[in-house]
This record gives sequence, structure tokens and C-alpha cells, in this order.
Amino acid sequence: MTPLRPSLRGLAFCMALVVPLLATARELPRTSPERVDLSSQRLEMITETLKADVAANKIPGAVLLVARRGKVAYFDSVGKLDVTSPAPMTKDAIFRIYSMSKPITTVAAMMLVEDGRLKLEDPISLYLPEFAKMTVGVEKPDASGTPTLDIVPARRAITVHDLMRHTSGITYGFFGPGLVKKAYIDANISAGDPDNNEFSQRIAKLPLAYQPGTTWDYSYSTDILGRVVEVVSGKSLFAFEKERLLDPLGMADTSFYVTDAERQKRLAEPLANDRNFGVGSDISNPRIARKLESGGGGMVSTANDYAQFLQMLLNGGTLDGKRYLGPSTLRLMTADHANAGAGVVPGPLYLPGAGYGFGLGFAVRRATGEAAYPSEAGEYNWGGAGGTYMWVDPKSEMFVIFMMQSPKHRSHYRSLIRNMVYAAVLK
Repeated sequence: MTPLRPSLRGLAFCMALVVPLLATARELPRTSPERVDLSSQRLEMITETLKADVAANKIPGAVLLVARRGKVAYFDSVGKLDVTSPAPMTKDAIFRIYSMSKPITTVAAMMLVEDGRLKLEDPISLYLPEFAKMTVGVEKPDASGTPTLDIVPARRAITVHDLMRHTSGITYGFFGPGLVKKAYIDANISAGDPDNNEFSQRIAKLPLAYQPGTTWDYSYSTDILGRVVEVVSGKSLFAFEKERLLDPLGMADTSFYVTDAERQKRLAEPLANDRNFGVGSDISNPRIARKLESGGGGMVSTANDYAQFLQMLLNGGTLDGKRYLGPSTLRLMTADHANAGAGVVPGPLYLPGAGYGFGLGFAVRRATGEAAYPSEAGEYNWGGAGGTYMWVDPKSEMFVIFMMQSPKHRSHYRSLIRNMVYAAVLK
């Protein structure tokens, strides 16, 4: 064989280094449903149900992935990416995952905890001085009986732990009534083009809705946690997640924005009459890059990408021989941190629902009963306002990812898909 000239040997060596870096996307191994004790007939019934809903113009399309015992047993797509074009829904479609960003951000923060650079009990003011002197808005009636806001000092500091379990007292302005929530809306905190630092500064100027550590209230807490990650790591949230989590896991299509034309062709869109969340806000446009990297709700992803993340969690923190988190850390994250024993009461809108507590980034099932749909105690889950949903069931060695863009119907499909998937579990 003719030996390579020195220049060609150098080129070959460089290509050997570059090619593996380019081939970052990964897929889990595949198997047939029956090999992992799932009924293919029952799983096909889900697809047929979704196809009927597409035909009835209820949803534009969807992607479903069911994995068990480390292998993908079912992966299908139905409908269209966007009903305004002929393009079919594809398995590699890119979805706005909204609050399914929260588990990713929380895992990123827990990696810093394991690195010894962050502690759950740390006051967040150690990293974000704007939160050093927080106040709480307490509603009281005036002489005429009209509710007014009395501003009192926070009894204790907000901790990193509070951010992860939504007990910081920070809120979302668009869930439920209240003068503090109205103050959030009136402040228009997303106006302009703030980066994570400016967004954090704006939140810190508002009163808290509850005393820190007392009440579970869905909130911008995970966005502030993302800012903590930035300060501790010295990098943008996306840069840190990309380096430590997304690239190593092969999550090539998971990001905050989709600016390149080829990837934009894979963006899934909702129906024209289903673009509003019911809180005065339309579904976002990730094609336009902004400064804000919302750790609480700003990411896009694919079913296959998110499957790498969930398989890593189900494996106790490892995937393909690389460890991301320790098993003790995962057990801590998937334990219930929002209960009466922890001194936490549910707020007026308790999204985990009956039978569930809340861990660090996920709702966690307390008991096999209580909830209106099946799964074992220890299961954990979360979903996005745009219609995406996932759950991990360690006892069944299974996780499920459902992707669609339909804010209006998100609650319906969460129960529907759960019921039908568990009907397919043979043992």
C-alpha cells in the first residue's frame, strides 16, 4: 500500500479528530414492543387515536416515543409539522418544550452542586446580590374593604433549594389572582430584550407572593436558577449546558433558539386557532434569537434528544459509560421536597396534582393511588405549556415522551397517553 505523504497524513489525522465531533446526535437502541413486555397492538391504538384527532383537525400532529429497559420500543409520528404546508410530521421534528426546560436547568445546577461549587442551602444572594433584601406582598383590606398590598420584609433568604422546588415566593403573574401577580403583569418584566442578568434584576425588584420556603407556587424560580448557573459557572446558561450536558448526551437539536434555515424546516407549529396559552400570551417564535435564555421555559428539543436525557436519569445518572450525576443525587432530586413535613403547603394552583409531591425539577408520585391515572409510586414527570409531556417510571423501567404543539389540549393528552401506554404494559 502506498504510504500517505506527510501533508495527507496530517489531513487524515485532523479528519479523524473532526468527524467524531460532528457526529454528535445519538439514538438509543431499538427493540420490538413484545421484547420488553409491551403490546404492539395496544401501542398502535395510540397512533390510530392520534391520527383520528389529526383528521378531525383537533391537533396538527404529534410524536410519541416509548422506551423500556434501555431500548426504544415505540417511536412514531402522525399528522403534519404545520398544516399550512404539506410537510408531514417527522420523528426529528423540533418542538418548543417550554417547562420541560426546567428539568434540564435543574440537572445543570445539580452538576455544580456535585462539583462543590454550589449548595442547596446557599442563599441565592451569594450569587445574585439583587436578592439580598426581599419583601413579601401581603393582601389586606383597606377601610372600604378593597384589597391593598402591605409590603413586609421576607423572614428568611431565598435559597437555591427554594428555586428548585418552587418555594422561593417568586411567582408567575399569569397563574391565578392576587395583587402580587398583578404587579408582575404590570411590570412587563419581559419587555424589550433583557438577558438573564437583566431579567433577574427585574424580578428582584418585585415583592414575593409568599414567604420563602412556605408555599409551592409555580414561578420564574427556574429562570433565576439558570442565572445562578451562569454566575457560578462563569458562562452563559446555554454554553454551560451545551458543554456539560447537551453535547456529551448527543442532544444536537436542543437549544434556546433555532436560527439556521435547515433546522427551521423541522419546527412544529400549532393550529392557527391554538396559539394562545389562555394567559394572554401567544406561543413563542424560536426563529428569532433573543438575549434571554429562559431556563424555566425557553428551550426547543426533539423526542430523540430528550430521550437521551431521560435515559441518563433512568440509569441513575449515566449514559454510554459517561456519568453526569451520581445516583444519590438523582434519588434526592426525585424525592418529595414540597410537603407538610417540609413545612410547605400547596398554593392555589398546585400543578403536580393529587398524589404528587414536587422534587427538584419534577413532580414526583407519592403513592400509586390518589392520582386519576396509572403509574407506580416514584414516577416523576413534567410537561410544557405548548403541549409536550414526559414521565419516567423507574419501577417499570420505562419512560415516555409525547411531543405536540397544542396549548389548548395539553391536559387532555397527558391523561390519554398515560392511560393508553399503561394499557400496553404486559408485565
